[in-house]
Amino acid sequence: MTEKNILDLYRHEFESTKEEHYFHYTLDGYTTLSTSEFFDRTAGLAGGLEKLGVGRGDRVMLLTDNRPEWHMVDLATVDLGAADVPVYGTLTPAQISYQIKDSGSKVAIAENADQMAKFLQIRNECPDLTHLIQIEGPCAAGVLPLAEVVDSGQSGDAGDLFWQRAEKIGAEDVLTLIYTSGTTGNPKGVTLTHENLVQNVLPSAERASVSPEDFCLEFLPLCHVFERMLGYLYMYRGVTKAYCSVYHVGDLVATIKPTVFASVPRIYEKVYDKVMDKVNNAPPIRRALFNWALGVGRKNYPIQIAGKEPGGISYALANRLVLSKVREALGGRLRFCVSGGAPLPLFTNEFFHSIGIRILEGYGLTETSPVISVNGFAGGKSRLGTVGQAISNVEAKIAEDGELCVKGPSVMKGYWNLPEKTAEVFDSDGFFLTGDIAEIDGDGFIRITDRKKDLIVTAGGKNIAPQPIEAELKRSGLVDNAVIIGDRRPFLVVLLSPNTEALEAWAENEGVSFTSTEEITRHPKLVEAFASVVENTNENLASYEQIKKHSVLPLMLSIEDGTLTPTLKVKRREVEKQYLDLIENLYEG
Repeated sequence: MTEKNILDLYRHEFESTKEEHYFHYTLDGYTTLSTSEFFDRTAGLAGGLEKLGVGRGDRVMLLTDNRPEWHMVDLATVDLGAADVPVYGTLTPAQISYQIKDSGSKVAIAENADQMAKFLQIRNECPDLTHLIQIEGPCAAGVLPLAEVVDSGQSGDAGDLFWQRAEKIGAEDVLTLIYTSGTTGNPKGVTLTHENLVQNVLPSAERASVSPEDFCLEFLPLCHVFERMLGYLYMYRGVTKAYCSVYHVGDLVATIKPTVFASVPRIYEKVYDKVMDKVNNAPPIRRALFNWALGVGRKNYPIQIAGKEPGGISYALANRLVLSKVREALGGRLRFCVSGGAPLPLFTNEFFHSIGIRILEGYGLTETSPVISVNGFAGGKSRLGTVGQAISNVEAKIAEDGELCVKGPSVMKGYWNLPEKTAEVFDSDGFFLTGDIAEIDGDGFIRITDRKKDLIVTAGGKNIAPQPIEAELKRSGLVDNAVIIGDRRPFLVVLLSPNTEALEAWAENEGVSFTSTEEITRHPKLVEAFASVVENTNENLASYEQIKKHSVLPLMLSIEDGTLTPTLKVKRREVEKQYLDLIENLYEG
């Protein structure tokens, strides 16, 4: 068949029948749905939404954590020719209100009473919002239970009607509005069509090869385009899927035992930090054994990248005694992982490859649906330190100022109701301006060096890319995040966000009592340790790149305080705003 819309991709999943096709994991256990149970509810939901007046061209807002119902709502909405507007559970009522009014959403679906309370608070100021639906838990007055809406649309021909409607969905129909995280000003609604996502899934599936035998875990928020596109790829390949919250994945991944999952780099970094913390606190003999095994793995992973299996007694012994035990912490069945959303530090990627878990690092933006490039699982299609080659239907070029520009069928239709903003991000040849500085080598592998807007130009006129320096600082287990400051300033300074877990473990081991993270960071030994982190980083930098002063923040950056996006990227401008006095103190004198 020729796939022209998302429901064509879902049909592959529908035809890959399983008694246990969808798993929903929580800290209390898990539930499962068969292929037919999932479809019957989805078809009933489409019929129920239609009775509530949802039709072609409408928008439906969706606020829920990862669970099968997320995809039920998504598929039922687009089956009606409507578009969905997914939002993060961390948004405030005011932020949600802006997106409801800007998108013109007429229905809002929330996971539970806590999330529904946000919609109830702003309902009177959103005149287009006509219906509120809740997935689980007791409902307030005026809120419909999802099960009731599903029941209202179920009939003997609900399934046939679902596929009949699906045939009428065109490639150019709007699939979704995804609002950017809004690091500066109001977020913009990225308008993506069915063609955008379909034409991103098909070539991406050639690089990240999965099959119906795989057990793929979806824990990154599905409202983010990265996990969402992969969800459609999993549909296309008919895999078995597990859903869980990003907040619980650390507790559940060993139980779930996935074969494939995707993550942002920070999750991989935290796994690395935990492993290395255990190693550093282990007896000398165990520490030496681990380092030997890791060294063997490091010598052998290029063989895996080339598409072959490592051999020899040393590797077999290292794998059996050490490396396989490390992989058990992630379930023991991982074939590969995918990384996106931010740069993956090379040392982290090398570590995972060395223990026998391949990470396919990729790159993209919401505006490109998202994949522009990604490393491949097949031999010769992966190169560490790069984000892979552009996928087959994307053309990439480097502008004179070093910016990466791309063109292809997965590039967005535009920003919702913002034609002027849309025009600003395309050049005269129709290439989308990514805002990232990059290099493309002779084999087509792309290396992202920094965000164009993040480049620092010092008062002395020196151009400095902060991200590689920040990545080096984060190699220390003490540092959760690092934010370099220096634009139009005489020299660089850095704000170090402490790794609370590591600091508390250190304090416990040292018998140091404390009442706050800030108190631990002031301990003389840790003051010296953080200074050493900066000094060691400076050793490999040019004089104008070196960090002259640093300050350890009193707490970790977080989504809740507004300094991290929902995908754990640092909001640089917000950090500078919140800690302006501290920054000015560093520059005094």
